[in-house]
Amino acid sequence: MTQQSEKPDFLLWWNELSFPGKELFNLMESGQLLLLAFAGNNERAIAIINQDNASSVFKTLSDKFSDLENKLNELMQEWNASEDKIKLAGKIERLKDLILQTNAVGPLDALLKQVQEWEATIKTLSKDLYQSKLEIVEQAEKLVDSENWKETTQAFRDFIEKWKAMGNVLRSKNDALWTRLEDARSKFHERKRTHQEQQEQVLMQNLDMKMELVEKAEALANSTKWKETAEAYKALMEQWKTIGRTVHDKNEELWNRFIAAKNTFFESKKEHSERIHKEQDENFVQKSALLEKAEQMKDSTEWAATTQAYAELMEQWKSIGRLAAEKGDELWNRLNEAKDHFFNTKRAHFETMRASLEENLVKKRELLQRAERLKNATTWREATIELNELMDEWKKIGSVPREHSDKIWEAFINARRSFFDRKDAYFEDRKKQAEKQVQVRSSQALGFIKKLEDEIKEEEEKLVDFRNGLENITPGRKAEELRQHLTNLIAEGEIIIKRKQEKLEQVKKEAIEMEAKARPKKQEEKTEEKPAE
Repeated sequence: MTQQSEKPDFLLWWNELSFPGKELFNLMESGQLLLLAFAGNNERAIAIINQDNASSVFKTLSDKFSDLENKLNELMQEWNASEDKIKLAGKIERLKDLILQTNAVGPLDALLKQVQEWEATIKTLSKDLYQSKLEIVEQAEKLVDSENWKETTQAFRDFIEKWKAMGNVLRSKNDALWTRLEDARSKFHERKRTHQEQQEQVLMQNLDMKMELVEKAEALANSTKWKETAEAYKALMEQWKTIGRTVHDKNEELWNRFIAAKNTFFESKKEHSERIHKEQDENFVQKSALLEKAEQMKDSTEWAATTQAYAELMEQWKSIGRLAAEKGDELWNRLNEAKDHFFNTKRAHFETMRASLEENLVKKRELLQRAERLKNATTWREATIELNELMDEWKKIGSVPREHSDKIWEAFINARRSFFDRKDAYFEDRKKQAEKQVQVRSSQALGFIKKLEDEIKEEEEKLVDFRNGLENITPGRKAEELRQHLTNLIAEGEIIIKRKQEKLEQVKKEAIEMEAKARPKKQEEKTEEKPAE
């Protein structure tokens, strides 16, 4: 058990952990992971860490940092490709807030530094753009009292076009300058209308106003801002109705131009809508097919292949394009339900597997302890049987966590090897001693066998003499007695030879048995390869 004076295991883990930006964080003994104050932000807790979740929480927080880093890289690409960088001010501000608010681990200060560099650049660009727009406004204000009506009207149009081409500075400043420009233009046109009233009265004034509306209408004819432009045409039409008639031939001409511009826009808008509907219908078919595939895969247990399949399916989904809002939401929700079902099941599976691996580790540690107790045993047969039984049990248990697999297997095998090495040495020594005894006894047995063989040979030679004598008996008074005597000697000799031969066979057999008995026997070890994990 860990003593109170010692640091918790997760604090030791934290102290040994190394990653960029670690200096921005502090892990408390309570388990709170603090993001220290930086860039004007107050210190705050971003996670609770304990011994069981340390690795997974750290990975989640690292992944969130990777997400932030990816967003910054995406914005950097957009920044590098953009000619009007001021338009990115909103995205930069949102990314900055995201960096300051996201619970993540990593060099957040480096990300924030890049964002601040962009802000500084935008500030500089805004300052320069503001100066350029200010110059336009000041030029426009100088022309308010001009009486060069046509040239000044064109000058104001040029000012507006130039203004639009420049892009925007910060909104508050941009609106203030635009108000001044509009005021100058309004004042000039007011003076111009007053002048026209004096010169040409109402017709000419209306002519100028309608020309301006026609120009605005024609400027909008090719717009693709459908909703905004439709509202603009509606407003222009309302303005047209309030102006009244002008010189007859000009009125007809201006009206035709106005309607032609309006019709051009609305025909394009209609074609766009039809094209969008057609694309959405096609997209619906494609996304429905992907949804069906996603729902078919949700109960799969081929974790790696199905995870890759879902990733590829999501890429296909993103590449297809949008649907009508109500249809798109429905398909998207069903897709996420199927995907979440699979990944939740996968997560539960691996959590269960992890628990099983830990349980197997406990069982194998018990077997290892038993093997360690047996490695110094001298009850060779019993210990051999038990160690082989332990191996059989080991193979039946199954896998353990990968980080422990090799280490515990090596310890188990080393305990077995230690016992069997000692056993082999013991029996090898016994074998050598037995071989010496066999050599001594064999030498003795060979001497006795030689002696018996010599005696048998001697008796056999006697038999030969007795048989020769029997065949060569000289007839006479004692011939029968001699024949009987030789016959008896032959019979006795045969009995003696038979007994000695039996004794010889017995001695040889005993010698072989003695040699076999002299060899020590050992219980064979079961040699095993490491079970597959």
